[in-house]
Amino acid sequence: MKTVDVHAHVLLPEIERAVAGMPGHAGHRDLEALRNGPESLEVSGRMVGERIPRLTRVPARLADMDAAGIDAQIVSPSPSHYHYWADRDLARTVWTLANEGTAAHCAQAPDRLHGLGLVPLQHPDLAVEALDHAMACGLKGVEISSHAPGRELSDPGLEPFWTRAESHGAVVFVHPFGCTLDERLDRWYLSNIVGQPVENAVALSHLIFSGVLDRHPALKVVAAHGGGYLPAHLGRADHGWRVRPEARGCAEPPGSYVRRLWFDSLVHDAAALRALLGAAGTGRVVLGSDHPFDMGDDHPLDLIRDVLPPGPDRDAVTGGNAAALFDLKD
Repeated sequence: MKTVDVHAHVLLPEIERAVAGMPGHAGHRDLEALRNGPESLEVSGRMVGERIPRLTRVPARLADMDAAGIDAQIVSPSPSHYHYWADRDLARTVWTLANEGTAAHCAQAPDRLHGLGLVPLQHPDLAVEALDHAMACGLKGVEISSHAPGRELSDPGLEPFWTRAESHGAVVFVHPFGCTLDERLDRWYLSNIVGQPVENAVALSHLIFSGVLDRHPALKVVAAHGGGYLPAHLGRADHGWRVRPEARGCAEPPGSYVRRLWFDSLVHDAAALRALLGAAGTGRVVLGSDHPFDMGDDHPLDLIRDVLPPGPDRDAVTGGNAAALFDLKD
């Protein structure tokens, strides 16, 4: 059975060159500094700098994959490339560079690498165009954050995007970048340690409670980091749906929608992975490493092997589910 890692990133320096010095860029950097704090910014900068070869060079990527026992990767742009502050013209430049750059990276090893592109959530009317461009580049779908400034994933303006993603059979990989709790998480790397699981839970809750998944039942949404805190607190969501009339924007109890989503396995803990498998089912969990960042897992198969014995369920999580979801050919 082929092993497939659905959560891996590529760094595209041409995007950062394109946005540098543009109106809004300084404010974006100031917000990052506020949210992360100076110590974490310094550590992250050093960490990324040390991993540039693994983020940009296909031979280094393939060597890492071989060492981890990974046959295929789904490669998405670094979330730092979202740049949801960009105006319409710059946003078009960003998604064009992201889609074409990711496709070119993956084309160097087409039997092992498959890509995702970007769309500008801050300009919902352009999201369909960007998705079409990504699919025309041969990508498998797109990566999005948990929100854009002033726009949640429940925003009615995104309905055409969800419709087009559904019709394409495109995968939408929800990977947060930045947490709206801002400076409350600016120490001890809480901006990522706590912020990412919070943002995952909020984003998925917007998709569920707003009825997006009711209106688009064939939508393929994959949540990074095991969906964050959401799968562990479905009872509270279901109780609120039952007792609060304003919470009934979805047709069924919220917990039932977890089995309509997919989740990567990047939860760093056997008990957490067991809970995720129990909530979502083995058919909805896919292997994820966050390669090659330090909050990832260099050997993501180990945790799955610790939790699942050899057999069909393990094979599904390590590769079978992703091969079907991304329509990967042998």
